Amino acid sequence: MRTQICHGRVMAALVGCTALVLTATATASARPASGPAPRDLGRQVLGANDGWASYGTGTTGGAAADADHVYTVTTWAGFKAALAAGGSAPKIIKVKGVIDAVAEGCDSFAAPGYDLDAYLAKYAPGTWGLDTDLSAEPDDSPEGLRRASAAAQDQAIKANVPANTTIVGIGKNAGFKGVSLQIKAVDNVIVRNLAFESPIDCFPQWDPTDGANGNWNSEYDTAVVYGSTHVWLDHNTFTDGSHPDSAAPTYFGMLYQQHDGELDIVRGADYVTASWNVFTEHDKTILIGNSDSESTAAGDRGHLKVTFHHNLFSKLVERAPRVRFGQVDSYNNHFVGDDSYSYSFGVGKESQLVAQHNAFTLPEGVSAAKVLKRWNVSPVTADDNYVNGRLTDLIAVHNAEIPAEVLQPGAGWTPTLRTKVDPARAVPRIVDCGAGAGRLG
Repeated sequence: MRTQICHGRVMAALVGCTALVLTATATASARPASGPAPRDLGRQVLGANDGWASYGTGTTGGAAADADHVYTVTTWAGFKAALAAGGSAPKIIKVKGVIDAVAEGCDSFAAPGYDLDAYLAKYAPGTWGLDTDLSAEPDDSPEGLRRASAAAQDQAIKANVPANTTIVGIGKNAGFKGVSLQIKAVDNVIVRNLAFESPIDCFPQWDPTDGANGNWNSEYDTAVVYGSTHVWLDHNTFTDGSHPDSAAPTYFGMLYQQHDGELDIVRGADYVTASWNVFTEHDKTILIGNSDSESTAAGDRGHLKVTFHHNLFSKLVERAPRVRFGQVDSYNNHFVGDDSYSYSFGVGKESQLVAQHNAFTLPEGVSAAKVLKRWNVSPVTADDNYVNGRLTDLIAVHNAEIPAEVLQPGAGWTPTLRTKVDPARAVPRIVDCGAGAGRLG
């Protein structure tokens, strides 16, 4: 099978497909309910019926902002100041260029006395063992100094987005490096046309009790939608960029993991549409619902309604997305696997996933049975999906090859909030040359 490649690009070159003139389909989600699309990206709103974020009051972000609440920012300090100005009054923040939240490097967050070599010497399995975690370590211990360093980074790189806000990149090379965008307990947010290089956790924690051999655990998702409603993420690029896992060292026989997720939608968040984004070069990509625990479930049941359409998922390992509880509609997305591919859709506790009209490009030797991964017994709808150009019953091939994890068909609901649905066989061409940052004029 021959596949058109339009996204062989990095953070500094976010153009690709330069001769492409986007079709009406590729710009549909940028239009208001009626009339021509405004020229000012900051004034554009989510169109009618465009996924779960269009439900009810819809998603307009800061489109109604007056002139005093429109900001153009070029620095991290300027961006955080713009977020804080004016409270929840409608605002538009235009990002110009690439803003780096960790330009001064990880050492700028380190607590006095913190030293990685001392940390490794103290907690080496041969010395510390694998039976006791580090939670009781005092503040002046290597773990205590790591905690203090991590707290400083946490304070520095997180940005809280208020309600009624539009954040939009200007031109073809706008975005963030090392930032964790927090969309937390607010309503009506739009994030568009931005390239995000995933934050690295400068101070991962060693947990000797995590698994048979211990593990490194990291913090900082690129974007978190936490208990928020009506959020539209459109034409963004999410990547590990200059800090891929392949370049990370190994300590105690385990990868020194410095990345968490690219996008988490958790804690009762609702009415989210993610359209025309690129998610690439990452491991644990998107998590919907962060726990199976009953205390968390009480706030998640009946929520976590999310739509994914016309997104490109490439060079990923897993979680595109992994779903708990939510009514998730995934259609017209393109998934491109490589030899590290584990799965795309994680079927989790009480999930109601509908995966239709998608395309999958998998390398030779990677089976279509891996597309779906059963974490819990929950029914799933998966029809009209194409793998390497062939119509494939994802549930049937999964059940035939992995009989110990049988999936049941029929998610129990039918999505209605969709714009034009493209033929699944055409999705690779349409999505690869239309998704990602730098596509909007």
